[in-house]
Amino acid sequence: MSIFGYARPVTLLPMVDDARTDACCSTPTRDALSVEEAERLARRLKAIADPVRLRLMSIVAASEGREACVCDLTDPLGLSQPTVSHHLKVLTDAGYLARRKQGTWAYYRLIPGALDAVTASLIAV
Repeated sequence: MSIFGYARPVTLLPMVDDARTDACCSTPTRDALSVEEAERLARRLKAIADPVRLRLMSIVAASEGREACVCDLTDPLGLSQPTVSHHLKVLTDAGYLARRKQGTWAYYRLIPGALDAVTASLIAV
């Protein structure tokens, strides 16, 4: 048996000089996300990381006036009204959709710049 109990020979690598290590490591040029910012961003990304919710946002964006009634969203998705309402609530709570009540119906529209804000969080200077 050879070194460290391995049957085959093991090649030991030389230690790296500390001065050389500093030269290869770069210093961040901007502030990274704080723990709180990362958690908030993760919640927002999780809200749209669902195929049904992405389709909902797409349908709303493609609707006349960029607004859609919940009653118009169930058939294209093939889901029940309570299920669609749940997904709409998640998107509304995450800040992607705004809700407007008219009589017994609720209408949803995209909040301008909501998706841009998510992108900006990742690349902010």
